[in-house]
Amino acid sequence: MMENTPSQLLSHLQPNERRGSKPRCHLLTHGPREEVSGRLTSLIEPWGRVEATDQWMPDGFTDVTEARLDTADRLIPDKGVRDDLLNWWLAVPAYANTPNWDIASTCTIGGRKGLLLVEAKAHDMELIMAMAGKSTEADGDNSHRNHSQIGNCIKDASMALSSATGASWTLSRDRNYQMSNRFAWCWKLTELGISVILVYLGFLRAEEMRTSGTKPQTPLANSDHWAALVKDHSSSLFPIEIWNKELKLGGQSFIPLIRTAHQPLTTDLDTEIV
Repeated sequence: MMENTPSQLLSHLQPNERRGSKPRCHLLTHGPREEVSGRLTSLIEPWGRVEATDQWMPDGFTDVTEARLDTADRLIPDKGVRDDLLNWWLAVPAYANTPNWDIASTCTIGGRKGLLLVEAKAHDMELIMAMAGKSTEADGDNSHRNHSQIGNCIKDASMALSSATGASWTLSRDRNYQMSNRFAWCWKLTELGISVILVYLGFLRAEEMRTSGTKPQTPLANSDHWAALVKDHSSSLFPIEIWNKELKLGGQSFIPLIRTAHQPLTTDLDTEIV
């Protein structure tokens, strides 16, 4: 019997992974390649396109691995670029990981190959808690060295973005860490010759979050609700006018977008990009 409904497909995930944004990312990338590429394209039009021949992670429920760009050879075939990313971010790579991306895909931006990177959330506190986080500083010399290098990476990215855009950027390792590292990585990719579209994706009406865990959360109500949350939490890092426009960085494009989608977990309805 084919597994077609979300409830059947979610059995491929761990029980604690079957709610919120994670299962919806797998559902968004599940199905015939033409359908998945169409969904991903709808997230980034008119700035870019994803074709059926592109590669993405995760790949529905066939490969549930989230992308780490230093190891994802299907996304970045050039090992030299992957090694540059790893050694840029970490002083002692054997003792730490680079960031995981909720969805990552090759794509076309302005007629040239690039990357689509997605950071997805499904309720208000998922964004707020991530924005308030810091880079983990564990005990031990290697961890301290990595912590220090990450701070320098984010600082360098912030200075470079300020210079390129003429705006004030204050990306930080020690506050709003997750968004800071996402923008730092996008900047570094452009420095290595890769254009990037970064999508902050809000999954709407994740009603299961109202009764999940000991602290029920408020689902994202609509596109305006999500956009207001993202802009509020990014306002201490860079001007909100940065969103939804193309930035030119050293000849490459960087396009940060705020998008929403509705992906039910309990029916066979397809993803609705709104």
